[in-house]
Amino acid sequence: MDDRNSMCFVCGPNNPIGLKLAFREENEKYITEFTAGPEHQSYDGIVHGGIVSTVLDEIMAGYIYAKGFNAVTARLEVRYRQSTPIGQPLTVVGWITRERGKLYELAGEIRLADGTVTADGKATVVLVQGE
Repeated sequence: MDDRNSMCFVCGPNNPIGLKLAFREENEKYITEFTAGPEHQSYDGIVHGGIVSTVLDEIMAGYIYAKGFNAVTARLEVRYRQSTPIGQPLTVVGWITRERGKLYELAGEIRLADGTVTADGKATVVLVQGE
């Protein structure tokens, strides 16, 4: 993590209201763990859909960034399969499904401890010039 991204809402260590998630790469997948608290809920006991989509966006676009590229999400699609519960450990996984020049297509999932997928997503990420 470089200093210019230390305030990222999902991964930034200096964001006082951020999620501060840590990511790792394993077997061509990008992975993080997250346990949502009551401050992340919408309806009682359920993670807000905006948080779900934010974490999925980060696992996908962030994977390309972690590979050393400057990239932004051009398209994001999220499918909510069932409610994502507050207070339970979640594993979030993303992987590349296709590369076409400056465009990467990725998929991602949020999983409960038993492997149940609560939400999945697809993203198109485009490489951009570095700053």
